[in-house]
Amino acid sequence: MKRRSLLAGIGLVPLTATGKSFFNIFNFFGKEKAAPMINHQETIDFQWPVQEPFLFCVHHLDHYPSGNKNFGVGSEHFKGRNMGQDFNLKDGFRLYHGTEIPGFPVHPHRGFETITIVRKGYIDHADSMGAAGRYGEGDVQWMTAGSGVQHSEMFPLLHQDKVNTVELFQIWLNLPRKNKMVNPDFKMLWADTIPKIKPNDKLEISLICGEYSGQQFRQTPPMSWASDPNHHVNIMLVKLKAGGKFDYPASKEKLNRSFYFFEGSGLKVNQELVSTKKAVFFDSSVDLSLENMKEDAEFLILESKAINEPIIQHGPFVMNSREEIYQTIQDYQRTQFGGWKWPRHDMIHGSKIERFAKFPDGRLEKPGNQNS
Repeated sequence: MKRRSLLAGIGLVPLTATGKSFFNIFNFFGKEKAAPMINHQETIDFQWPVQEPFLFCVHHLDHYPSGNKNFGVGSEHFKGRNMGQDFNLKDGFRLYHGTEIPGFPVHPHRGFETITIVRKGYIDHADSMGAAGRYGEGDVQWMTAGSGVQHSEMFPLLHQDKVNTVELFQIWLNLPRKNKMVNPDFKMLWADTIPKIKPNDKLEISLICGEYSGQQFRQTPPMSWASDPNHHVNIMLVKLKAGGKFDYPASKEKLNRSFYFFEGSGLKVNQELVSTKKAVFFDSSVDLSLENMKEDAEFLILESKAINEPIIQHGPFVMNSREEIYQTIQDYQRTQFGGWKWPRHDMIHGSKIERFAKFPDGRLEKPGNQNS
């Protein structure tokens, strides 16, 4: 299952009415025998298995060449690619739905949120609310699709004299029934505002949402499931150098706790060896102590209390019933969720390497408090 299946056409994705991850239902990843503290673990690559209320997680890492005058790749790189549906890694990168500029031209969403964590490179955003932005190099965009929005997410190759590496995570977080039809909204979490917790010189925690070691950070849109601390949503990236240790406490609440070890050569977790390129779903009632014995490691943590409502997913729409999905398709056909007023479907914002967000009310926001 590739991300293209969510965008290539409404009607191509089967429905599911369970509270489990859409991707786990099809069992794309083989489950392995687990230690007592581990519910199960699975091998990861591009798209990762998730637990409710998370619906989707993908790790994009593309080493694009220098950009051409259109901020895309030269035509010499087109050979051997399924242009417009390029999801196979070739020469170190994918074009996805882009035909010159890599990325995801205009597509709709309803009923959930997207959380886009950009570690390297830049993303150009445009949407049917009239909002726009360019963000990257550690920034996070948190978008509540709510009742419906169209947006594009393009990866302009701004450097014409050197390679353009793009690395990002995109996470989909479900909305509870009461918030599925709220007005669309988004917030920018600029890199310099995201807490970096450094207990020592071997450990760094980027706290994108949640609480760790007495520090809290929840700068989400107001209708997000994560906005309520009682839901215990934790999203954090952890860097652990060789010889470093990381302790993660047990929870009094029953939570879905997922760790994704995407970099390194393996860790000891409560004396059990866990290799890299693994998603590990831990028992949240157990204290975890992670020890890195070899090369530097990195992992992503996704944790939350479950929403425990029916999930019906149909491509880019996530609702609670089939009837609501049918209504969503009719609404989209009738309204296009506000239409598309931008001059191109793969909208980009020029050559200037400047991060900004323009909101539907005209407010302009930039990192470093340069706002107007």
